[in-house]
Amino acid sequence: MNKDLKKLAIIFFKLGLIGFGGPAAHIAMMEDEVVNRRQWITKEYFLDLIGATNLIPGPNSTEMAIHIGYIRAGLTGLIIAGVCFIFPAVLITTGFAWVYVKFGNLPQISPLFYGIKSVVIAIIFTALWRLAKSAIKSQKLLFISLFIGIVAFSGLNEVTAIILGGFIGMLILMIEKTPISGAIILPFTTATTLTTVSFSNSTSIVNVSLWQLGLFFLKIGCVLYGGGYVLVAFLQSGLVEELKWLTQQQLLDAVAIGQFTPGPISSTATFIGYVIAGIPGAIVATVGIFLPSFIFVLILNPLIPRLRSSKLMSAFLDAVNVSALSLMAVVTIKLGLAIIFSNNSIDWVAGFIAFLAGVILMKWKINAAWIVLGGAIIGLIFDVVF
Repeated sequence: MNKDLKKLAIIFFKLGLIGFGGPAAHIAMMEDEVVNRRQWITKEYFLDLIGATNLIPGPNSTEMAIHIGYIRAGLTGLIIAGVCFIFPAVLITTGFAWVYVKFGNLPQISPLFYGIKSVVIAIIFTALWRLAKSAIKSQKLLFISLFIGIVAFSGLNEVTAIILGGFIGMLILMIEKTPISGAIILPFTTATTLTTVSFSNSTSIVNVSLWQLGLFFLKIGCVLYGGGYVLVAFLQSGLVEELKWLTQQQLLDAVAIGQFTPGPISSTATFIGYVIAGIPGAIVATVGIFLPSFIFVLILNPLIPRLRSSKLMSAFLDAVNVSALSLMAVVTIKLGLAIIFSNNSIDWVAGFIAFLAGVILMKWKINAAWIVLGGAIIGLIFDVVF
């Protein structure tokens, strides 16, 4: 391994290992490493890369790692940087998945996670609120967001909803000659502030074809605009409602583990793959969801200058972002109702925990991992006291 490849491997493995806090934190760490400390690329080009990652589906920070690897050491660097950034999260998540399948339904474990399931609603809502303030820049984008939210709530497929929103945005924004800012919104910057939930009572491995599992996550990897929030929407619709490979509680557990571990939230796929089909399932799910990002970056990187200046692509992206926000809102509502209104009654404790977490998050910028830990402690205290 040459010197550049070795540096890429060390840097991105380290970032993958300590990368708590979501894509915004990951990208800030990358900027410090490759712009400030090593001057591998200029700050201006780094910002262009951030913009470019929003033109393609997939996990934002992972694609930034892949871009940097490609710029520094070509195709081999692309692979090394991406794999090293993803690997720590995949390894840790697989460990959690093993523990979950083996011990997840033990009563002495579940109280630790009771409070966490309420925290998810507060974290999603807070991040969604902050993101909406920067993403919805005009009345036309607000209209697109509301329209897509309504059709998504009525049952329209998530992929169709996002693409529909993008094309409506292009038509409206380009026909009316609306000025489009050169800055590209980051729909993923708070996506990994997603967090959830308690271990479910059912962790048995389902008999599912590895081809089916791999293709499912490959499809998500090819169309995943909007980061972690929209990932939850895809998984809820596909795995829980349509295919019934997971229960809703297992989905929430999976997202919780994906959030609580460092690295990209998309490592949630690793956890789900293990729960459904063991180690082989974890491998095919992981490869399926991340592979498109490597291919998209390889194609896109040489085209960044032209795409960056394209008004048409900027208009499409603006509308895709607000469409993704709508899907996030729909998911938040559904999950909130499922958690707080459980067993045909109101869970007042869960509601209080969600409210308290929301107040804390709105007032102070706290890493989601600390909120998760706080929720777990409250759940444990509640179980001991009552």
